[in-house]
Amino acid sequence: MVIQENISLKSFNTFGINAKARYFSTFSDVDELEELLHAYPQYPLFILGGGSNILFTKDFNGLVLKNEIKGVDEMHEDQNYVYVKAGAGEIWHRFVLHCINNNWAGLENLSLIPGNVGASPMQNIGAYGVELQDVFYCLEAFHRQEKKILTFTSSDCEFGYRESVFKRKYKDQFIILNITLKLRKHPIFHIEYGTLKQELERMGVKELSIRSISQAVINIRKSKLPDPKDLGSAGSFFKNPVITKSKFDALKEKFPGIPSFSSREDRVKIPAGWLIEHCGPEKTESGWKGFRRGDAGCYSKQALVLVNYGNAVGQDIFNLSEEITASVKSKFGITLEREVNII
Repeated sequence: MVIQENISLKSFNTFGINAKARYFSTFSDVDELEELLHAYPQYPLFILGGGSNILFTKDFNGLVLKNEIKGVDEMHEDQNYVYVKAGAGEIWHRFVLHCINNNWAGLENLSLIPGNVGASPMQNIGAYGVELQDVFYCLEAFHRQEKKILTFTSSDCEFGYRESVFKRKYKDQFIILNITLKLRKHPIFHIEYGTLKQELERMGVKELSIRSISQAVINIRKSKLPDPKDLGSAGSFFKNPVITKSKFDALKEKFPGIPSFSSREDRVKIPAGWLIEHCGPEKTESGWKGFRRGDAGCYSKQALVLVNYGNAVGQDIFNLSEEITASVKSKFGITLEREVNII
């Protein structure tokens, strides 16, 4: 067990924020985790995955533990499904490609989502009409206080739109160790999103496959989102708001061009990027899109993405997010929620 002191977390978060951890270590199995949890019980604890969904606004005066539990195993299969377990420390996109290479269907629409496997059930990641809950079977998580491993089924996780019990009821109580997914041997394709259909057409795809859908998603994401190696970001900073149909109808009267997607239970999902582009600083053609103050900005190709152009501190980016949220609320009466966790 090696515990480092006063370590910069700049290389461990995709925003590239130069916050420091009082103590830092890694674990690759439960035994290491338990040993580390006993090391500094008096300090706050933060479990770090891929660092793609966090914004450090200050140094962390406690113990940061990076989850590096690896491994991908085919547990069992039946006539229609393959049950695949992946360690929480696996890189999500690498895991998706592994499944595609084995012709296990269900994750192709979730290609190139940043982060590690362990974070995927925490916020029920989703993209292009597919959410993790659609393929989720179970997970194992370590209870920090009771020091034991518990199994959670899909219903136990209480998945919602970018939500689960690990973000609400059990926040900071469990450390996810692995997940098991139920993937199809015979794919069901999801290409309802117009942008996905358009990209498949542009690629000249004549016969759909999970590989072609994955590549289309990768192409779209690369065209809209910056590579964290070149420009610090955490992907989509805000959730797409979901409102009642009656509220949407009222907005439609006032803003005829407002787009929407159908959601569950007679509710409507509105692209947050559109809202952000249609309000913001005066004398700008695309609202907040492309706005920059110092090294904190709103990405020029996708308004949902806040970026660090080099030397922004976390508070700079957080303050910008507050301004964007206030302007959307003022114009549309909608309160944007962050996907990113603020530390």
